[in-house]
Amino acid sequence: MNTYSSIRLDRAAHLRRETDWLRNKLRSGESCCIPLWQEKNLVRNGEICEALFPRLSENSPVDPQECIFLGMLNGEAFFTYDCSELETPPVHEDGRFEDLRTLAGLLPLEEGALLAYARGMCHWHRSSRFCPRCGEATQVLDAGHQKKCLNPSCGFPQFPRTDPAVIMLVHDGDHVVLGRQQRWPPGMHSILAGFVEPGESLEDTVIREVKEEVGIDVEHPQYESSQPWPFPSSLMLGFRSIATPGQSLTVNTEELESARWFSRKELKQSPENEDFRMPRKDSIARRLLDEWLAEDN
Repeated sequence: MNTYSSIRLDRAAHLRRETDWLRNKLRSGESCCIPLWQEKNLVRNGEICEALFPRLSENSPVDPQECIFLGMLNGEAFFTYDCSELETPPVHEDGRFEDLRTLAGLLPLEEGALLAYARGMCHWHRSSRFCPRCGEATQVLDAGHQKKCLNPSCGFPQFPRTDPAVIMLVHDGDHVVLGRQQRWPPGMHSILAGFVEPGESLEDTVIREVKEEVGIDVEHPQYESSQPWPFPSSLMLGFRSIATPGQSLTVNTEELESARWFSRKELKQSPENEDFRMPRKDSIARRLLDEWLAEDN
């Protein structure tokens, strides 16, 4: 199972227009909330890493009408809200705000998925305040799942968006291609990835991106699994593909700082330090790599 996925939450789309029901659930103490502050999530203080889902109260630093309905879990309604406009994070005696990516390997999987969903929705709200067609302000509808342009002559609707991106493990026998971007943490390398362009199939994207980034041809792209990646708004579609044998890499330095072939032996002996480390453990890139490495057993 990929991190941030397979959430049991019932998104309950049929309740998003039930105004009276939503108003009741937004009353003080009635529902669980997931606050975000400057893209950070609230987690409990202490040795055990777990998310905090405080009840919406009269002291909450947000208008209840700005809360986004996420769905139902175990009979509880869950909402999220963004308080990033505050200069300092809201004080919670039992918790602190942390970057989700630093917590994903420690949080229970379902909690991580809930926090990721909330993060993605809040990002969309911040980036859709104005109509992309005419520039007018937008109105929130469907409990936070639709925005509509307030210009009567436009009325353009917007919905939460996810950008599809392929991420592919390219191998040739006992070797795999790993690359590095300059903005990544020191030493970190990963498999190749890129966004899907209009009019392009996923398989075509794999072939094009590999050719653009490292200059080699690949055959038979095979879909493996997918992962929500709300950093800020992607869906990663994992593939494996075989490189046409005997090719040397030609690295596109506008895309990557470096890239080369790595052997299984090299990766199994990875020092995991600032000289070299594999992808984050919460990423589908790491899962695809770990599965490929295990095939040598």
